[in-house]
Amino acid sequence: MDEILMGTQDEVLRLAENTKALFDLLPDMLFIIKNDFVIERMNAAAISQLGDQQGRKCYQAIFGLDRPCEDAMCPFDVESPAPPYGQLFEKKISDGFYVEYSYVPFKGYRRDKLALLILRDITQKKYHEMELEKYNRNIEKILKEKIAVLKKNEQERQQLYKELNYLKNEAERYIGRDEMIGESKPVQLLRDMIYQVAPSNATILITGESGTGKELVADLVHKHSDRVDKRYLKFNCAAVAETLLESDLFGYEKGAFTGATTAHRGKFEEADGGTIFLDEIGDISSKMQSSLLRVLQAGEIFRIGSNKPISVDVRVIAATNKDLTKAVEAGKFREDLYYRLNVFNLHQVPLRERKDDIVVLATNFLVNFRERFNKEVTLLPNSVVEKLLAYDWPGNVRELRNVIQRAVLLSRDGVISPASLGINLKPTADQGDAASGAVEKFSNLPLKESISLFEAELITHSLEKRDGDIARVCQDLSLSKTALYEKMKRYEISPKQYKKK
Repeated sequence: MDEILMGTQDEVLRLAENTKALFDLLPDMLFIIKNDFVIERMNAAAISQLGDQQGRKCYQAIFGLDRPCEDAMCPFDVESPAPPYGQLFEKKISDGFYVEYSYVPFKGYRRDKLALLILRDITQKKYHEMELEKYNRNIEKILKEKIAVLKKNEQERQQLYKELNYLKNEAERYIGRDEMIGESKPVQLLRDMIYQVAPSNATILITGESGTGKELVADLVHKHSDRVDKRYLKFNCAAVAETLLESDLFGYEKGAFTGATTAHRGKFEEADGGTIFLDEIGDISSKMQSSLLRVLQAGEIFRIGSNKPISVDVRVIAATNKDLTKAVEAGKFREDLYYRLNVFNLHQVPLRERKDDIVVLATNFLVNFRERFNKEVTLLPNSVVEKLLAYDWPGNVRELRNVIQRAVLLSRDGVISPASLGINLKPTADQGDAASGAVEKFSNLPLKESISLFEAELITHSLEKRDGDIARVCQDLSLSKTALYEKMKRYEISPKQYKKK
């Protein structure tokens, strides 16, 4: 019996020694706290960081407080309805020292109430977060200052472009790529209006020419709305056949038509509680206008093949490049629907009316495409900037993006030339002869390069036209898939960027 007792004692001692060794080996600061808040034990990491505080009150020794902390519940409060066991808290212990801590209560071998307090040093992490926050606050101010200097001092333009490219690259890393770019008065006004109306549930109509960035405006409205964490669906009304439009938006019941083997939820049901963006709203038929008016007036839809209304809570953002007021006057668009859609109008002005933004936009596109194509392009020369500013941009921001993409692809030795832009500064009233325009476009390039460039533009145009559908592009160009993929690889063209989401 004595031998068994001695063996048990030895085993207890061994376990105790192992526990102490493990306690001291752990890198986090560990404390065992008695229910009177007295520190009973500290591990080596805790002693190294805070000194030996055993025997002192934990809130005095660790947090420098005169009484127990009130912003977190006491670990010995067993009556608490929701004890924060295992939850993480952050606290600044002293100047320049931040910790993350949690605690778990347990009972000692004497059945006394104890708590294990775990502290982790997160000082470097906090400093990094503060630096990032400071950078994000200052980056927009820095960009504005650089652009202002750029306009005032032509002699410093080249150096400032280098700095602007760097700053834009850094801004993309820290503040994202989905923000509206530009500091012209129309853009500032539009941005202010977006921030003002976004938190409401008002229906919004976005107007503007093709290529001005109406979808970006819709994205920003959703991003700053109270529904940002809810479903956000985009739907191009002009891209779907009229016979399918109603079923896509409102759904259908089983047996509603041939092939309807099961019931189907439409886009409005899928977006319930969230937002739907209806692009090209000016192209829908009279029947669809009536159905859409019902949604906006009563908040309900009818599936095809059903007389039972379905209530939906969806914020509608619509966009069009058509003049709906003229369409209403011509009887092609319902007046009551127009007023329901146009509760708040956001108009995106054409690029020719905000030329102050051309350089900033071009620089942003340059940063994007040099990364995508792995090109060492660092600046926009004066001659290129002058040509960009002199052009009228009938295709707006979309055209500018394509021009910069082409120029980056054709850049040599890190330099973009005016000829690589491929834009004609002297368009005639009737655009003249198409063949003469094409000859002028490539007149400053070697024959082999002109042919390659023209081939790349044909492929790009077909991909845009067919929304990245390789099979249809092959039909347009009478090419096999193998030949098309070889050419796209040669010209660094990706069909993914042309696919509609």
